[in-house]
Amino acid sequence: MKLNNINKNIKLALLSAFLVGQSGCSDFLKEKAPSNLTPDNFYTIPDHAEAAIASVYSDLRFMGGGAGIFSSNWQLLEALTGTSTTETAQNSDLNNLYGLVHDGNTAHVVNYWNGLYKVIAQANQVIEKVPPITPMPDAQKKKILGEAKFLRASAYYSAVRLWGDIPLITKPQTASSENFLPAKSSKDDVYKLILEDLTEAENAGLPWMDASGRVCLAAVKAQMANVYLTMAGFPLSKGASHYKLAADKALEVITYANSNPSVINLFTTYSDVHKENQKNKLEHLFMIQYNTLVAGNPMGNMFPNFKPINYNGPGGTGSTVPTTSFYNSYEAGDLRTKDQEGYFYTTYFTNGNGAAFNLNAPYIFKHFNQTANGTFGVAGTRNDNLNVPQIRYAEVLLTYAEAQNEVAGPNQQAYDAFKRIRDRAKLTTPSLSSYSATTFREAVWKERWHELCYEQITWFDMVRLRKVFNENTKKFDNFVGHINESSKQALQEKHLLLPFGKQEMLNNPNLKPQNPGYAN
Repeated sequence: MKLNNINKNIKLALLSAFLVGQSGCSDFLKEKAPSNLTPDNFYTIPDHAEAAIASVYSDLRFMGGGAGIFSSNWQLLEALTGTSTTETAQNSDLNNLYGLVHDGNTAHVVNYWNGLYKVIAQANQVIEKVPPITPMPDAQKKKILGEAKFLRASAYYSAVRLWGDIPLITKPQTASSENFLPAKSSKDDVYKLILEDLTEAENAGLPWMDASGRVCLAAVKAQMANVYLTMAGFPLSKGASHYKLAADKALEVITYANSNPSVINLFTTYSDVHKENQKNKLEHLFMIQYNTLVAGNPMGNMFPNFKPINYNGPGGTGSTVPTTSFYNSYEAGDLRTKDQEGYFYTTYFTNGNGAAFNLNAPYIFKHFNQTANGTFGVAGTRNDNLNVPQIRYAEVLLTYAEAQNEVAGPNQQAYDAFKRIRDRAKLTTPSLSSYSATTFREAVWKERWHELCYEQITWFDMVRLRKVFNENTKKFDNFVGHINESSKQALQEKHLLLPFGKQEMLNNPNLKPQNPGYAN
């Protein structure tokens, strides 16, 4: 079933599934009234299972939800990195993130916690309630459960990296549940569940790729590689054993891609990364699904500015724009910095399709939808149906290169994976023999900063590495003490974790103590 069909408002999805179930008219008359549906009496036919998994996918879109004027939840993972700044300064919560003075009341922090745990709660319902549905094809049931396990694992993976020790909830909850006010579980226990869930998803019979946007095997294996890479670094510091696990799992995706280049590959051009007709294809292993009939793309606080670059004229927001120092940190000739060809733009067309003009600054082009906003001589549709990328094949290549280097230094396969990223950027790469393990490590890190920028990945790299790319020296600083160029403020030890929301701690005293460095 296509996500365009299943990612409807969940209330409508549940009602539709009820009405178009496998029973005939006489059976329909015997069904319970839709207004009386509950989790206990809803999960009775396969269509209910499909509607339920659709609700989990739908809840992934929390990251595009509002966080006050000119701001969205996704900016939590960009503002902290120092690679972007703002032209508006009208949102106090966003300003606090840029200034590294966020706390348990900051809207983005609160919304991200609520959003992740809602995904977990919905996935728990699917995992608990779908297995008893009878009759239901085993393959369909196994696939849906695999998708739910992946989505739950991914939500926990974000949460444990952001907050550290967190509540581990694996069953549907009610006010009478024994652990309705759960205590925190250790990071080790959370990662154990993440890997168990991903392993079940890996064995769920998922296709290597899924053009509908549902979870595919490539995404599961890529996520496992990423989890192992993180576990090898801070704070778990599993080291060599987990670098090898990361390299091996990433290599499974690369091996399949090498044998099936028309199925998984890098896009030929950077413009394909943000084209509507390339959604869920080739390089995009997993994306959050958007369509204006349900929910339009939420990145409108990233690519616009206060200049007339689309049909709105000069009505943008400019609340996430690249720092000049980060833009200038790319190597000379890097195609990723070329105006309107790479990940940035410095000129555009008046009102989207008129005369070209100079923006006098670089802005982010990676999420710019020219179909919606217009291009020279072609008016935009005004409907932004772009998806938001979550896992790209480019990241898999860099994960493999980094992990393999940590196992045994740079070998030919690691070098080839690294070089493919640079080749697409039209950069000359020194020979393999010119690299040591140390110089190759930092070269791969740098490519991660430049290739994966503005995709909510960089902050997680900073935390697992305890290192930050210095745009001015082109070297890597220790996390603690690094000066964010966006605010000229230094990162502190406490910034390695987010604070727990103050209201959440009032509601659940078992969340105490607060993470170090933040007020209760």
